[in-house]
Amino acid sequence: MKHLLVLSKKSEKLTHSIIDQVMRSGTSVGANYIEAIGAPTTKDFRRFLSYSLKSANETKFWLSLMQHTNIDTSKKNEMLLSENIELANILGKSVSTLYKQ
Repeated sequence: MKHLLVLSKKSEKLTHSIIDQVMRSGTSVGANYIEAIGAPTTKDFRRFLSYSLKSANETKFWLSLMQHTNIDTSKKNEMLLSENIELANILGKSVSTLYKQ
């Protein structure tokens, strides 16, 4: 029984860490996008848009991990993951287009 309690506490700590990562990477998407919009140069715009894409990809990883490890298999998590994938695709296409110019 003692093992189960230790395992439960480790699992709870891991869950909180993953949720914290989702919050950080997820909010970073928007923060970097706003920085890109206000960028003084095209080079800075591309750089911040790329950071936004990287954060979206990281968020996709964490949301997928939550789903596949049964931390959160809710419809809300599924919806967030789907929207995040869509956003990452849009950002990816934008970044790709910018680097072709």
